Amino acid sequence: MATNESRLRVTELDFDNIKNNLKFFLKGQDKFKDYDFEGSGMSILLDTLAYNTHYMAYNANMVANEMFLDSSSLRSSAVSHAKMLGYEVTSARAPKATINVNLQTTDATKTMPSGTAFTATVDGTNYQFVTISDVTRANSGNSVNFDSVEIYEGTYIISKNVVDSSNVDQKFILTDPRADTSTLTVKVQTSTSDTSTTTYTKADDITQLSATSTVYYLQEVERGRFEVYFGDGVISKALEDGNIVQLQYVVTNKGVANGVSSFTPPTSIDGATSIVVTTVSSAIGGAEQESVNSIKLKAPLNYSAQGRAVTTSDYEVYVKKLFANTQAVSVWGGEDGSYDSSTGVSSTPEYGKVFISVKSTTGVDLTSTQKDNLVKGLAPYKVASVTPVIVDAETTELILGVTFNFNSSSTTSTGTELASLVNTTLQNYNTSDLQSFNRPFRHSKVLRLIDETDTAILNNTTTVTMAKKFSPTLSTATSYNINFNNRFYNPVSGYNATGGGIVSSTGFYMNSVTTIEYFFDDDGSGNLRIYYLVGNTRTYTNSTAGTVDYTTGLIKINSMIITGVGSVDGATSSQIRITALPNSNDIVPVRNQILEIDFSNTTITSSVDATATTGKGYTTTTTSAGTTTTTVSTTTSTPSSSAY
Repeated sequence: MATNESRLRVTELDFDNIKNNLKFFLKGQDKFKDYDFEGSGMSILLDTLAYNTHYMAYNANMVANEMFLDSSSLRSSAVSHAKMLGYEVTSARAPKATINVNLQTTDATKTMPSGTAFTATVDGTNYQFVTISDVTRANSGNSVNFDSVEIYEGTYIISKNVVDSSNVDQKFILTDPRADTSTLTVKVQTSTSDTSTTTYTKADDITQLSATSTVYYLQEVERGRFEVYFGDGVISKALEDGNIVQLQYVVTNKGVANGVSSFTPPTSIDGATSIVVTTVSSAIGGAEQESVNSIKLKAPLNYSAQGRAVTTSDYEVYVKKLFANTQAVSVWGGEDGSYDSSTGVSSTPEYGKVFISVKSTTGVDLTSTQKDNLVKGLAPYKVASVTPVIVDAETTELILGVTFNFNSSSTTSTGTELASLVNTTLQNYNTSDLQSFNRPFRHSKVLRLIDETDTAILNNTTTVTMAKKFSPTLSTATSYNINFNNRFYNPVSGYNATGGGIVSSTGFYMNSVTTIEYFFDDDGSGNLRIYYLVGNTRTYTNSTAGTVDYTTGLIKINSMIITGVGSVDGATSSQIRITALPNSNDIVPVRNQILEIDFSNTTITSSVDATATTGKGYTTTTTSAGTTTTTVSTTTSTPSSSAY
């Protein structure tokens, strides 16, 4: 007898629920009775039906997701959506270095052809760096100098294809997905009998094109490869049968050769065998092709920019487009504050300028050449009255002092092991929450993360000290400005004057005297002081060596002659580290400032909580700069509370 369960439920998508719904449906009929017996033939049929329905639902869901950029997961889908928004996906990028090449020769001129290969070694593996254009120079004093030659890591590829309109499937493909499209040169030869060639440029704005414009277009196609295609005779010049399309480009190993600074020349260049290579700038810029997540982020922003840079987000889009090694970028208008290389950021407006700070994936500041190229690249997009200024990113290090109590009865881990776990927690926080622009250090969050590292950890107290490094100009009278852009701790005028205030430094030497190591501190009243140690006693030589602005966090060092730098963290250094105590444990980076934890000086101390155990005796374990010290006490421990 049929029941009211004859209506099939169609809202479930996973296999088990689909099968159960089919069983529920079969309850409403009288013909098949073994549907609920797992060993029956009917059960096998139900499995087949459920699997088929599940696959169809999954495929339908995937199709729906791939229809939209923000929900797509396949690279081909993201690339297709980006095309509709007018966004060009970035290819792999080859590390680029700049060298000077000197040839000893009496010839009047010498030509360094495109594809000239230089060799560099990384971890025992040789990598090839090549030129991508012909360069000719004249002789000067029995030598020919090729200055500022750009070389790219990879293999130089030249492909030629004869145009055949009858071949509807003909495409001009850069066959390797590791091709660096920034090195691409496209030439069209008239025919096999006419060797004259025309170099085509990549089209950027079709509104500026005519029917005779010699331009090409570029798009990513299947398997991450790129296709070159041409106009139709209405919008830019069309190809003719018999034309020969010549593609020249570099296939790179991407970032593996970043940082290389030594290059071996080929045995000869244009017949010259006496070759000297001098490195101008090390290899930088090698990167993977743009990721799917990056495409999904940048394509809509690029569309909103509409081919111009007006807002700060517009500049962020074009900086990332022009400089493939961009990890993070900070942009602010001159109306929000200015920047000076000596004083850093300022609240004083400087109208008519936009300031741009870039953090590269290599962690190295942009070279002067890269900055110039970035400014030139922004020129077509910017408002004429606005001048872009590229600013180096500044790092403020945070030195933490972590002390946590734990219940030894609730864990088998030792204090040392728990301290190691806490260190891992801080490492993860440093990676996920810091090391980029506009990412503040939140003290309460760090306290919570430490407490949550292990259930045995009861509470913690964490102190914060700020640190910045600067490289002094040796043996030259120079003044310096170190701007933390965060308020210093100074509850009363003259605070801790006898103890060195809240400012400290690593050592340095003055006036070529190497027997006395000097240091900085402050008097709590806004004066920077210089002292040296006799035992543990400070002997001051200058009580007005500079100023300390406790409100803005700016330390000014008066003109002085520094002739040497002491060791930093036990190692030879060219920098002096200045530390200061912040007024708040929440540290907020400003504009070009980046925060990161200094793990070499961060200390992590664990204590067995006496209240949670026997009430007497506790063990402390301190981890600092890779060393561990354990101390046993017989006194009663009083648990401290987290400073939320």
